[in-house]
Amino acid sequence: MSAEVETITVGAGAEARTIAVKRRSGRGPDLIWLGGFRSDMEGTKALALDAHAAARGLAFTRFDYSGHGVSSGRFEDGTISRWAEEAAAVFAATEGPQILIGSSMGGWMSLLTARAHLAGVGRANSRIVGMVLIAPAPDFTEALMWASFSEEIRRTILDEGRYAEPSAYSDEPYVITRALIEDGRRNLLLGGTIETGCPVAILQGKDDESVPVAHALRLTERLALDDATLTLVDDGDHRLSRPEDIDLLLRTVDEMIGRVG
Repeated sequence: MSAEVETITVGAGAEARTIAVKRRSGRGPDLIWLGGFRSDMEGTKALALDAHAAARGLAFTRFDYSGHGVSSGRFEDGTISRWAEEAAAVFAATEGPQILIGSSMGGWMSLLTARAHLAGVGRANSRIVGMVLIAPAPDFTEALMWASFSEEIRRTILDEGRYAEPSAYSDEPYVITRALIEDGRRNLLLGGTIETGCPVAILQGKDDESVPVAHALRLTERLALDDATLTLVDDGDHRLSRPEDIDLLLRTVDEMIGRVG
């Protein structure tokens, strides 16, 4: 049986957002799904993890960022700081050890959640005991978007405040706002060492055209303080949602549970 939707409120006043959350009770360490840019908690990988958690009696939490899925707000109002605040709030509503599972932008969200958590409690008291990151995209607004935009697109964003970029994954374009780009610069991680306080397993498709292998390699190098492994998937694209990709994800999650549970 599917978990019922709960809501939590993040922010106050005009900044308040209602975030939709689904929780499945079970044994720990608990799993938290952090989805990607323009994705929601009903995607292929999220549902596969939910079914896996149900079959194995595992606790599992998934949610939609504001402007995504059934949470409140407009996508165009979203920024990295805003979505990271929501991810941190969902994490704060959990108890006990957690394994964060982040896909694409969700990888950035996972790393930002760990940074904020470690700053508050320290490595020895961290509840984040493991991470599984799928095609993680930290710093994507700068390193993968802004760096690749033409001067014309950059000028459009600066002058008009937004640019509608065609999407390879949706009939609707991605609206890239000036606020998203500028806020992203306040959350960059790849310029220095990244500390998670836990082992990290990264899954990366060799044929990913959205987040190239070089980006995953750069992230792995920045995780010098923690045990990080990188698995490259032959013929794997950005989504890594083929049956064999899902099998790899579930095996990797099970291995992480066995390691830290």
